[in-house]
Amino acid sequence: MNKGVGLVLEGGGMRGVFTCGVLDCFMDRGVMFPYGVGVSAGACNGLSFVSRQRGRAKFSNVDLLERHRYIGLKYFLRQRSIMDLKLLYHDFPMDIVPYDFDTYMNNPMCFEMVTTNCVTGEPCYIHEKRSHTHLLDAVRASSSLPYVCPIVWIDGVPMLDGGIVDSIPLERAMQMGYAHNIVVLTRNRGYRKPLNGLKVPPFVYRRYPKLRAALSGRSECYNRQLEMVEQMEDEGKVIVIRPQKPIEVDRMERDVRKLEALYEEGYRCAAEMLDSDAFKTREFIVKSCPDMMTKNA
Repeated sequence: MNKGVGLVLEGGGMRGVFTCGVLDCFMDRGVMFPYGVGVSAGACNGLSFVSRQRGRAKFSNVDLLERHRYIGLKYFLRQRSIMDLKLLYHDFPMDIVPYDFDTYMNNPMCFEMVTTNCVTGEPCYIHEKRSHTHLLDAVRASSSLPYVCPIVWIDGVPMLDGGIVDSIPLERAMQMGYAHNIVVLTRNRGYRKPLNGLKVPPFVYRRYPKLRAALSGRSECYNRQLEMVEQMEDEGKVIVIRPQKPIEVDRMERDVRKLEALYEEGYRCAAEMLDSDAFKTREFIVKSCPDMMTKNA
């Protein structure tokens, strides 16, 4: 295994089902990484990769959604969230498809989840290998979308979705010493977020002015990261796996057929990359570990 290769997972809400396909393909091929960093949906899906539970992430994004319809305004009444947080962060990991905490804790891979510190407006990178509760709090914070999900408090610090300030944490991976990375995106090449000039009114998150500033500059920050990724890709410094064309899946998509198709595209794109001659000749190729077992959800 090349110990200098990292894995970077973008978020994107339900578009993250593309990432589920990529990670399941990696597990089927025995591909491992010494380091990974995920944000929002990328953090959620990455946890099932570290616990080696093949199919678990897809189950949560497709099968669980079809059965429970856990996205909707009705959850605001009791949970102040557009999603059923109890189902997603308690019932699912504890009872429905129990999370393999033991495998996660014993996996030598360092996996960081990105959150946004509401006080400082800066990203926070959480690597948790001690507490089950803290781990679930961290991934919930990383996925707590602004405006439609409540703030999550971790060790007395208010946190929200890491995608507010670091949607594609490639620079973090490089700072951690990983010069070569595989980056999984959930948008096609050339996509840029519209610059709407959004200014968050002072009565929204009024206690957190730096968070409001971060939210106002979110689109510009994201577009700069996309430009950096594309430039490094052209220079051969990163490998990028992304949808090949504009996708029809929304951040809060509830059409299971669209989600299934996007999962299959992710799996196919990953397989094509692993099988390509260009990948096999790269100096930072990730070697397969065929003896690593994965557990089907």
